[in-house]
Amino acid sequence: MSEQVELKVNGTSLKVPSGATLAVAIALAGAACRKSVSGELRGPLCGMGICFECRAAVDGRPYCRTCQILCRSGMEINTDG
Repeated sequence: MSEQVELKVNGTSLKVPSGATLAVAIALAGAACRKSVSGELRGPLCGMGICFECRAAVDGRPYCRTCQILCRSGMEINTDG
């Protein structure tokens, strides 16, 4: 069994495999990364940091590309989805 890390997505604790990206954690939590200006739910599209569709607030820092950040214990991710 792989090592797991615990973090929070929109205030809810979640355990994910070590080495997973924050985009994976958001998906496992059943959340969207953000809403577009027209209100559509958005999520990872390219998976390599080019499209910016996966951005969310990470540890209080807004607009982080969650597909490019590995999960660490204690992180807090906030989306508007």
